Amino acid sequence: MSLLEVKDVSITYQMPNKSVYAVQNVNLTLNEQESVGIVGESGSGKSTLAMGILRLLPSNAKITGEALLHGEDIFKMSDKRLREVRWVNMSVVFQKAMNAMSPVHKIGLQMLDIYKVHYPDTPDAEIKTKIIELFKIVNLPPRVYDSYPHELSGGMMQRVAIALSLIFQPEMLIMDEATTALDVVTQSQILDEIMDLEKNMNIARIMITHDVSVVASTCKRVVVMYAGQMMEDGDVTDVLVKPKHPYTKGLLNSFPSFSGEKTELRGIPGNLPDLSILAKGCVFADRCPYAKEKCFNEKPELKTIAGNWHTACHYPLGEEDNA
Repeated sequence: MSLLEVKDVSITYQMPNKSVYAVQNVNLTLNEQESVGIVGESGSGKSTLAMGILRLLPSNAKITGEALLHGEDIFKMSDKRLREVRWVNMSVVFQKAMNAMSPVHKIGLQMLDIYKVHYPDTPDAEIKTKIIELFKIVNLPPRVYDSYPHELSGGMMQRVAIALSLIFQPEMLIMDEATTALDVVTQSQILDEIMDLEKNMNIARIMITHDVSVVASTCKRVVVMYAGQMMEDGDVTDVLVKPKHPYTKGLLNSFPSFSGEKTELRGIPGNLPDLSILAKGCVFADRCPYAKEKCFNEKPELKTIAGNWHTACHYPLGEEDNA
């Protein structure tokens, strides 16, 4: 059953002299207890899309389309209704957990204040008990409650951020590059804990990252974005094993494999396009080694490869037209 439906969502930043088309016509469905990874280069629109869904973008961002949470459009919610939904039904783990909390207040006090925004009549002792229970779930000792952020390591602060996102047992969790700044051992531990939490707490997750390996090991589905547009989406076992879009293939070729045949790592030549200019054809055409005349003149639509596997390419890899 679908929990979140993103329909034709576009996000444009209105600048003094131009408009920046950060996200264009994205469609995405997140089912209950499902995990979806969104990958792409920096500047591909991943975080903008997530912050747009949460309505946390600056005032110069214009959003069109729909984001339906259990059929209710988040973009049309009143401020009062949004405060009721955000953190309770959907929450987020931000980048840079070390900077996510006030450095001059104890962690427990900050979390207690956040809890009371939604449930002001709850006794402090009851909230403290709940917070310490959450700490245990994410492998943090009770002493963290009376600690200041600077007294904890990056991995511990990341666990605090995860505990905070789970304080109201939300149905949906968005993780925006939540493990990027951690060493690989700590990252692996936290990712394992997240997957256990999802099973035990019945949480659906959107994982935003530039690290393909994180999505491959922790998500069921993947969405590949480039320059604000969806290039490919489908099951991880399909998209990351036999990619149909040249951009997806380029991402995979630039990432090292620890098993199988060792191949030369290759970056994708060129740079992201100017997002203030709407491309006439495929937005990836200038960097695509397979591009043909049609790619520069006609915008490709997302078409079905098989089942729920889609790609926005005129000549999907592996098909006769692109052989």
